[in-house]
Amino acid sequence: MNLPNDPVMLLSVINLKLRDYYKNLDDLCEDLDIEKANLESKLANIDYEYDHISNQFV
Repeated sequence: MNLPNDPVMLLSVINLKLRDYYKNLDDLCEDLDIEKANLESKLANIDYEYDHISNQFV
């Protein structure tokens, strides 16, 4: 899957997928073949981090 390069658009897509299709970040990354550390790093650059309780980047 091609994910957006723009970090704000990436945040939107990832949070939508987490909300609608995946029970956690690990499942999303495994299913979409995404490197978890890379995704977390990209979103950390815009001050977002994954919250496992809400299952979204906040």
